[in-house]
Amino acid sequence: MKRKFLLFLLVLFISTNCLLDLSAEMLSTPSGIAVELSWRNIEPGEIIVIKIEDTTDIEEAQVRFLENKFRMGKDGESSRLLAFVSLGLDLEAGFYPLTVHVKKKSGKWESTQRRIIVPAKKFPLRKLWVDERFITPPPEFHERIRWEADVLRVIYGIFTTEWLGEGNFIFPSTGEAKLNFGERRLFNNYHRSLHRGVDVDSPYGSAVIASNSGKVVLARNLYYAGNAVIIDHGLGVFTFYCHFSRIRVKRGDFVRKGDVIGRVGATGRVTGPHLHWSVRVGGKNVDPFSLLNLNLE
Repeated sequence: MKRKFLLFLLVLFISTNCLLDLSAEMLSTPSGIAVELSWRNIEPGEIIVIKIEDTTDIEEAQVRFLENKFRMGKDGESSRLLAFVSLGLDLEAGFYPLTVHVKKKSGKWESTQRRIIVPAKKFPLRKLWVDERFITPPPEFHERIRWEADVLRVIYGIFTTEWLGEGNFIFPSTGEAKLNFGERRLFNNYHRSLHRGVDVDSPYGSAVIASNSGKVVLARNLYYAGNAVIIDHGLGVFTFYCHFSRIRVKRGDFVRKGDVIGRVGATGRVTGPHLHWSVRVGGKNVDPFSLLNLNLE
């Protein structure tokens, strides 16, 4: 228990000291309901958080962005409402309206809007070499790969209406993270792929912890990811951890921030032992460091 607590403090220190300054803006509905928007950057791969602190006169609220609806849900630690909006990797440069709709207890709807200006962003190219069976899988694995893709699609379609997290997210490892989110990859000189998370160099067998509290919705071996864990934090926010040598949780478990969920390994499509950590918000992959930089206290 003492060792686990010391690990948690070390990771918390690392996470806190890599935070960047956040930008924030206050909007107001016609009747004066305050809506806060905050973000690290506004560009592809980032997150915008919408908060309403005073909910005494609110029945429900939702956010509209890119023709998608993001429901605002209750933070289990308070009465405030939260929503997480993702700016996907494939989002083109342009001007996009973000609208917050609020239904008051009287039944009346009102709204406030902010125009989001998204610049173009280009990600670097990297060449990698892996076992050919992870580029051209043998026929006997085709059905498994299709089934796993369907399972992931169902899992990421879950929307838990309440926020399960506790405060800010923390870094899940004591290893050194590579800033390689969004990297365009060329495997074995011909297979192209986008890197939708970050890689963390950690010794084989070292502990991986939950970056925030939530429900384990997947804990199993996957063809490409190897031994993997997915945690649902609520409101469409998921964290994904893979290539484990060993999984320490099971599907259905509720984990607390800092709990050990697995051990670093080299299972699946890898070039060596490491942790792959990715974040999915509203159906889109976003930079995990965008999540780490959010102020959710």
